[in-house]
Amino acid sequence: MKLIFTLLLATLSTFSSAAFAQDYPNRPIKLIVPFPPAGGTDNVARLFVQEVSQRLGQTVVIENRAGAAGVIGADLASKAEPDGYTLLMTTNSTHVIGPLLNPKTPYSPVKSFTPIIYLVHSPSIMIVPLSSKATTVSEFIALAKANPGKLNYGSAGIGGIPHLSGERFQALSGTKMTHVPYKGTALAVPDLLAGRLDVIFDSFSSGYPHVRDGKARALGVSSAERSPLVPNLPAISEQLPGFVSLTWFGVLGPAGLPAPIVDKVNAAFNAALNNPKIREQLAGMGIDAVGGTPAEFVKRMADDTAAWSKVIADAKITLDEL
Repeated sequence: MKLIFTLLLATLSTFSSAAFAQDYPNRPIKLIVPFPPAGGTDNVARLFVQEVSQRLGQTVVIENRAGAAGVIGADLASKAEPDGYTLLMTTNSTHVIGPLLNPKTPYSPVKSFTPIIYLVHSPSIMIVPLSSKATTVSEFIALAKANPGKLNYGSAGIGGIPHLSGERFQALSGTKMTHVPYKGTALAVPDLLAGRLDVIFDSFSSGYPHVRDGKARALGVSSAERSPLVPNLPAISEQLPGFVSLTWFGVLGPAGLPAPIVDKVNAAFNAALNNPKIREQLAGMGIDAVGGTPAEFVKRMADDTAAWSKVIADAKITLDEL
């Protein structure tokens, strides 16, 4: 009798979820951005809300909940009801690197969320000053090997993508450089242009204008293959196999989000990605459109976590440095 009652409850729960999902959405949807307005994550989110609102038939409202490097907003989203009315625009800083560096992160990147879509990613570019003797990645590696510990690379701070990119580069190339952390890329770039830094791995949107204007030299892009944004610039991996470094953005819901709702939201964002105007705006920001299924998002997060956890462990990067 107890077994029959349990099965009945499960059946009713499944029926209720399906019926609820059929009616979804019937009121505005909140999209939490765990960073301040006008930042990179916020800019990406705002590109999509109008198109996604039209596709879902309800307004998608952005709510900026910044603080603790994205942890506050992400934690808030993880504790929301799994009804599809609270979603999270996330990055690998909140769902890969942050939790790897901080075991006390109040949510599990995997267990606390339902993946919906890996939306877009942005490569970094490897930039050297015009005074550098290196004109290719291979030449830079040779230069670094001939001067162990003498070349330096700048970053926007310890534990960020530019820092970890430099560590991954050294590990794969067998080189040793000195890390110079700054409080933001804006402070590192002038030193690079003046030749006081030997290299930086900068975001495309921040670094490429200096290359375009002839103030610095780009050696490669950090995506697995050449970026359509700069097809003539080689991928770093062409001369250093295995090197990939991306900043990605995706959409998650709280754990337990019903599959029919996941599918509706996923379809809306994928459709938005196919809008030529949105693709054009993304390209102007140095961002590649990706999209895909929730399962593909799960795999991408797992691969990213495995790769960065090795970099962090091998380089012995800890919260004590932050």
